[in-house]
Amino acid sequence: PPRPFPSPRPFPSPRPPTRTGLALLHHEGSGSPCDVRLKLTREVLTIQKQDVVCVRGSSHGAHDSPSPSSPAADAPQYEKRWLDTLSVPLSMARISRCKAGTGKCRSGAFQVLAVDGVRTGVLQFHTARESADWLRAVSATISDLTLESMKMVNEGCSPCDQVVHMGWVRERLEGTSSRETFRSKFLALKGSLLYVFSTAPVSTLDWVRAEKTYNLCEVLFKLHKLWLADDGWLHEACHLGPPGFAPQRPFSFSVLVGHGQSRVFSVDLGSELAAWERSFQRATFKEVQRSRSKTYTCSWQGEMLCFTVDFALGFTCSDSKTKNVLWRFKFSQLKGSSDDGNARVKLLFQHPDTKQIEVKELEFPDLTAVLHCVHAFLAAKVASVDPAFMDSQSFARKSASAER
Repeated sequence: PPRPFPSPRPFPSPRPPTRTGLALLHHEGSGSPCDVRLKLTREVLTIQKQDVVCVRGSSHGAHDSPSPSSPAADAPQYEKRWLDTLSVPLSMARISRCKAGTGKCRSGAFQVLAVDGVRTGVLQFHTARESADWLRAVSATISDLTLESMKMVNEGCSPCDQVVHMGWVRERLEGTSSRETFRSKFLALKGSLLYVFSTAPVSTLDWVRAEKTYNLCEVLFKLHKLWLADDGWLHEACHLGPPGFAPQRPFSFSVLVGHGQSRVFSVDLGSELAAWERSFQRATFKEVQRSRSKTYTCSWQGEMLCFTVDFALGFTCSDSKTKNVLWRFKFSQLKGSSDDGNARVKLLFQHPDTKQIEVKELEFPDLTAVLHCVHAFLAAKVASVDPAFMDSQSFARKSASAER
């Protein structure tokens, strides 16, 4: 049987162990909202409702005759108290600010959904600041627990198969006749692969049940254009817009995969977007360092060839049968490229002595994967020389500092 991950151990946090606050609870499809009290601990979000409880005496009548000169000793006394009505475990839980199946964000509201299907209902807050504070607090708690789960997964994995980052996102559905335009997915950057799950992996066996996997060297992370305000960052990030402000465009990124296809994902916070951008860069860099080279079959003018991208040697083209090297160039000699959007690419190399440009043309069964691989190796090469390169390219990471 699959071995379940143990429950995450409490993770040290500078935040107080318990946070409380008031909100309005909306149940979709039901009537009026009700007042609730929220209690957030390091592992659970609890919803409390107010009720009248007997705090002293008996509510079923007296059993002994009271003294005529004193109040009844067992006369019941009642008080209003907040009572636990629902507890939502936050390990591998997800937050949703969007209306079901759409990309439209609620204004000052969100709901929390546990991995076992338990959900809070939509929590509406009285001010934008309260909403922002609670969204960050719950998100940070989930992130801490996810990090603990990652650590436990990695304890049982080899150094080359470690989880770099994982978490919930929403995927935009293209070309569907359904009214649903977004669907929740769980992504994980682990070892050489990007994993896409429909449900969070909670046991070791779940990792072989991914909906889809992609080689990290053959995908490209693309940050969508950020919607900047006058202060240099999205008001959506901090929920500091005017009353009723509800941006319709969440923080989004694309993962470009083979054969020119792409998948579009979104998250609720700028800090989450920055974490995915940084983690893709880190995971891809680690995979290039680990694999050191990738070889693809290709052809030109009827000849079957092998094209190798090597971290140390650069680009090599060889005969697929004899293995004889036909040409080789360093990364620094690549001065440009162009392709027909289908299978053929032109690579422009410069000879260091003559400064002349030599053009090499090749055809690949999956040109997109090869171009992504070339990009990954070039970026890793630059990063290995200049470690600050990736940080300088991370616009979302720098901008997300506005949230803190």
